[in-house]
Amino acid sequence: MTLRTRPKISALLIIVLALLNAVTPLSIDMYLSAFPRMATEFGTAASSVQLTLTAFLVGLASGQLVIGTLSDQFGRRRPLIIGSVACLIATALCIVAPSIGVLIALRFVQGLTGAAGVVISRAIIADRSRGAEAARLFAVMMLIGVLAPIIAPVLGGTIVTGFGWRAVFVALAAINLLMVAGVVFLVDESLPPELRRPGGLGNLASSARSVLGNRYYLGYTLTMAFAAAGMFAYISASPFVLQNIIGLSPQAYAFTFGGCAIAVGVSSAISARVVGRFGPRRVLVFGVAAMVVDATLMLVDVTVGGVTPWATVALMAGFMAAVGFVYANATSLAVTEVRHAAGSGSAVLGFLQYGTGAVTPPLVGLAGSSSAVPMGVVMFGAAAAAAVALFALTRGHVVAEDDAEDQQFADVVEATR
Repeated sequence: MTLRTRPKISALLIIVLALLNAVTPLSIDMYLSAFPRMATEFGTAASSVQLTLTAFLVGLASGQLVIGTLSDQFGRRRPLIIGSVACLIATALCIVAPSIGVLIALRFVQGLTGAAGVVISRAIIADRSRGAEAARLFAVMMLIGVLAPIIAPVLGGTIVTGFGWRAVFVALAAINLLMVAGVVFLVDESLPPELRRPGGLGNLASSARSVLGNRYYLGYTLTMAFAAAGMFAYISASPFVLQNIIGLSPQAYAFTFGGCAIAVGVSSAISARVVGRFGPRRVLVFGVAAMVVDATLMLVDVTVGGVTPWATVALMAGFMAAVGFVYANATSLAVTEVRHAAGSGSAVLGFLQYGTGAVTPPLVGLAGSSSAVPMGVVMFGAAAAAAVALFALTRGHVVAEDDAEDQQFADVVEATR
């Protein structure tokens, strides 16, 4: 299938793919403000409620590896339909979960099956576009990734305040139903049989070993993964810190969380504008340094300062802004290092991103729902680890410039497969 014969991606298909890509932030951010109420209803500790987030992230991380491989072997449409329907069923069952243990299990299944939309939506764009068109479509996906965390907590906070936490999963089920309808009626097969590749976890493991043997790739990947760990420490702890300790209402929390998400969007936009002048490595170094300084101040605030409300919120926003300078540049530098296996490199990077993120929610809940100290410790530890990974493993790395613009686009497209 040549570039000329590739079917164009319609506006409706772009909307469906964007919705598929938005399932992750929606499923994470919409129910955060309900954490204290869920702990009360189930009569359990904050750390147990935070395990529902951990389970979702573990499912999402493993699902990216498994479903991405299956879609290369069997095509895009069939795994996408199966995954979307299974995600809808898991989401609907969350509404009637009788215990925290059942909810944790269902959230794992929700993440595992929801990974189909995240992985395959990007693969479909890679199948059908190249060059400037592909770059434009991936930019749309990035925009959705920034907008969803802004909208989701505000919408979720409103639902929780008016109808309770189970209503959040009713809304998520409705979104998933719309997603399934879009997949069935608007998404056709984009990977013809002659372009499919042998699957299997053995082939995936071999490719993973190959990319992990590259020191620079490993350094940039771990930098991004530890930044993700710090971000998810903030995400999982913020409902308790901002509501139980500072005293915000669920709706006020939602708006505050949305403001921190805006900080990510602003810093990401600034990063995109300055990266051409300074290069991705310099921008990444700046982001990691800012993350370490902010996390250090956060640790001082929650241990010595006694959680000063305005300072805590400002430092949360500052940390998220620093992450905006880290994510895209670390990902770009990592994938560029493993062009011979860019697809596997992207899959391993995504797995580590959500895998490290899954570890932090239980850690920040160790001291219960009335202490912000674990959040500060984990955020500081994650930022410090990101700095060590960057400077120890990528020291002396010179970023090569490509002479051919088409090669750059091809690498970006391949990296999302």
